[in-house]
Order: sequence, then C-alpha cells, then structure tokens
Amino acid sequence: MKNLNLENASFRYIEQSFREWLDILGYSEITVYNLPNMIRELLYYMESKRLNNIKDLTVHTIEEYYGQLKERSNQRKTGGALSSSHLNKHIQALRKFTEYLRTVGRVEIGKPNLENEEADQKVTWLTTEEIQDLFKASHKEAMPNGRKEAYNFWEQQEAFRSRDRAMLAIFYGCGLRRNEGVNVNVSDINFDRSILHVRKGKAYKERLVPINKTGLKHLESYIYDHRSILLKEKTDALFVSTYGTRMQGQSLNLRLRYLIQKTENPEIIDKEIGLHTLRHSIATHLLQAGMKLESISRFLGHSSLESTQIYTHLAAQPEERSQPFANIPRYAHYEHATV
Repeated sequence: MKNLNLENASFRYIEQSFREWLDILGYSEITVYNLPNMIRELLYYMESKRLNNIKDLTVHTIEEYYGQLKERSNQRKTGGALSSSHLNKHIQALRKFTEYLRTVGRVEIGKPNLENEEADQKVTWLTTEEIQDLFKASHKEAMPNGRKEAYNFWEQQEAFRSRDRAMLAIFYGCGLRRNEGVNVNVSDINFDRSILHVRKGKAYKERLVPINKTGLKHLESYIYDHRSILLKEKTDALFVSTYGTRMQGQSLNLRLRYLIQKTENPEIIDKEIGLHTLRHSIATHLLQAGMKLESISRFLGHSSLESTQIYTHLAAQPEERSQPFANIPRYAHYEHATV
C-alpha cells in the first residue's frame, strides 16, 4: 500500500490532510500511520477507474473497491487472501475516511454498508499468578558487569526496579493504553482521592481512573523515593528514562520484556506480550471478579461496549487464584466521575 504512487496531486493532498486530521483528533501513532496508507489504495483504485476528483467518490464505488479488496491476494505472504482482521482494519479506514470527508465538507457521502468480517479475536492476557511473577521479578537485583560497584549503580538500579513496579501499576492496575501511560504526568495522580486523571486518552477523551492501595504504594515509592535519581532536568513526566527525559512506549515495552525474561517462567516468556497485554489482563481479571461489562468499558475508556465484549468469552471461566491486587473487586463498585 505504501509503495503505491498516486499521480493525482489532489489525492496526495487529501491523503496527507486525512493523516493530519487523525493526528489532531489524538489517534495513536500507528493509527495515524496505517489508516491513510490504506486509503491510498482506495485513491489508487479511483485513478484506475478514471475517477480523478474526490467528489466522484460514492458509497457504491467504495463497496465495489472493497469487493475487489476481498479478492486480491495477500502481498506479504505467498498465496492466500487478506485475513479477516486485516480486512476489518480496511473497513475501519474506509469508515473513518468518509467521516473525514463529511466533516471537512469535501464530499456529501453516506456511510458505506460494510459489515465487519467474522474473525477469532485472540486476546493474549496473563493470569494473576503471572502478574505476580512480574512484580516479583521487579524486586530481583541486577548483577553488575565488571567494575560497577559505585554507589550510584546500585541506587540507579533500585530506581529502575521501582519504576518497573510503577509501570505495572499504571498499565495493569489502571488499564491504560500505551500512549496514555506514556503521557501520564506526576500531577495527574491524586493520592488523596486515589484517582488518576487520564488527560490524553484516545481521541483526546479524558477520564478518571481509580488506583488501588497496592498501586498507590508503588507509585508513591517511585515518585517520592526514586524518580529524582533519574531526573536530569525539570519535567512532570511520570516515567523518566536513563537520560532524564520522558520515556516512550518502545522503551517501556523493552523494560516489560526485560521483566518477563527475569521471571524465568517459560509460560510467560513464550507469550507475545506488550503493554496492551497488561490492559487486557486487568480487564479479564475485573470481569472474573464480577465487575459489570459497562463499568469495565468506562474503566478502559472505550467509546462503546463492542470493544469491551472481547472479554466476555472468559466470563464463564473464573480464575481460582490469589490476586496480586487484593482489592481488585472494589473496582466493581467504582462509579467514574465525569471529567
């Protein structure tokens, strides 16, 4: 898709304008990158049909294009068509693109009649025991390589371990998305009310998220005892890197992978785990603890219940294990305040 060359200058401009629109609305970097690339394929299709003005685009054209898309081969793999999940991403792009066209007043176009393809939604999540293993791994001391017995080495390593526990408290305990966690500031945490103010949620939606006692303990320890060790300049960023700047998602993911390796638990190591896995895990555990789906949806910041329903298949499989956050069920009685 990204290798397709558009001859029409206005189409190239529209693609870039669509990208900027998504960025302004606060969509994630990967969404801002992928959706316009998918729309480039639609615009390329229009050129092949000699439809060289965006006003020539109709719902019928979109549906014809999608029908062809379902028939074309997978360009990344030898043989086979596009997967259902990939087709659903194209549907998302087409819906969002027509919304963009209506919003900016370029085209009076209706919503394309495209139904999501049925696909098995595999959700990777960790059991409560595996979450405990991650917390235990965050207490293991690193062994110095060579002559690193200097005082600041051990002090810095303890700061890293404390930051790891704060990371788990934010992405697991509070169920934040990757970019939401990256953008958390110290001032967003209200210790008196046990509340985290998510100011940069998806599509710039704000929400308040409860923090349980265990999470508060880890955050307090990191912020008041260890975070200053990593600081090199004034910043309100919660997660501070080795260089004293705000940590980005990739760095946090790498730190999570480091923790996973330290667990020495082959079941965890073999799973494909990222920060979003921690979010899936807390949602699953809250569902198993009896929290209503509507409350989980608000907790996660979902715009509709459709996104939350991927966890319902676990409802009949309550997990009989000890909880790393002993008061998880209290979330079930939490009513989110309006920001």
